[in-house]
Amino acid sequence: MSARALIADDEPLLREVLGRQLASVWPELEIVAQARNGREAIESFEAQRPDICFLDVQMPGLTGIDAASAIGRRAHLVFVTAHDHYAVQAFARGVLDYLVKPVEPARLAETVARLKERLAAAQPATNTDALLRELAAQWQKNAAPAPLRWLRAQSGQTLRLIAVDDVDYLRSDAKYTRVAWRGEAGKPAEALIGTSLKELVAQLDPAQFVQVHRSVVVNLRAVSHVVRGDNDTADIHLKRRDEVLPVSRSYLHLFRQM
Repeated sequence: MSARALIADDEPLLREVLGRQLASVWPELEIVAQARNGREAIESFEAQRPDICFLDVQMPGLTGIDAASAIGRRAHLVFVTAHDHYAVQAFARGVLDYLVKPVEPARLAETVARLKERLAAAQPATNTDALLRELAAQWQKNAAPAPLRWLRAQSGQTLRLIAVDDVDYLRSDAKYTRVAWRGEAGKPAEALIGTSLKELVAQLDPAQFVQVHRSVVVNLRAVSHVVRGDNDTADIHLKRRDEVLPVSRSYLHLFRQM
């Protein structure tokens, strides 16, 4: 069954990935527009009038919820979110379709099957006005920015997207930050990014990433063990890397319980 769709996400690589996944599970679907934020999504919808809109919930400026409210019943809506707790109740009612990043093929196939059924039956898009108002209110209540989930490392014309969960540690390197993560098949990999360590610390989940030195932040999930020194310092040994990271006196209290 042929149909036309719009994809809105502020991450270009994630738009591209979802487009490829959709092409695989629904070859007849035509992606007629892509948008970087809610405002562009609304403008693209008005220009192209697609049948389906895949909207990232969290986008700068106007959110995916804002865009969905403007589009209303004129298209079938599918939210794409890294944080499904924003809309658990509304989604659980089966009224709104949603996908959680990273999008799983099986979940996408289920969503596509439902969309095809609705289109084949010529069902109008569900009236979601009340639910969208509920979601908007919930979004405002939880307005604190969500922890960073992806890091972008640019090398020439190549943009690498690194999942924060795969990062073992970050180290300040002059004007840059060196990111050490587990690449393909869990092999150690490194890259430099232009964001300072101070900026990154403010965006990372403090329950998972802790600063252990003025120039080092470590993912606690990557820590194997910590060895105390004789001068109020310590060394962090990692599970899958040979590097030993220093813990300075100022941050030693994080490991007092060892």
